[in-house]
Amino acid sequence: MEGYVKSVSASNVPEGSMMTVEVEGEQVLLARVDGKYYGMGGLCTHEQWDLSEGVLEGTTVTCAGHGSMWDLKTGKGEFDEPLDSEPLYDVKEEDGFIYVKKL
Repeated sequence: MEGYVKSVSASNVPEGSMMTVEVEGEQVLLARVDGKYYGMGGLCTHEQWDLSEGVLEGTTVTCAGHGSMWDLKTGKGEFDEPLDSEPLYDVKEEDGFIYVKKL
């Protein structure tokens, strides 16, 4: 799997959950929704809050800091002010581990 970095055991990200991991010096939010893994920048671009401390509803993450909402599929955020999009990552599971590659 060229370009992918091994991150954590897949058991650390059960269905309907999310966690932030460090991958090559970057904070990456990993989430599992409907059996699919998603990877997105892990720090809110508004105030650098750890997005894994927020709420996951479907593929929307709501930041615990100020309520900005992020789409795991696009990396786009919604808030009272314009936000920079979060970077996206390709996430794969193999042999019980999660591998991440920046898109």
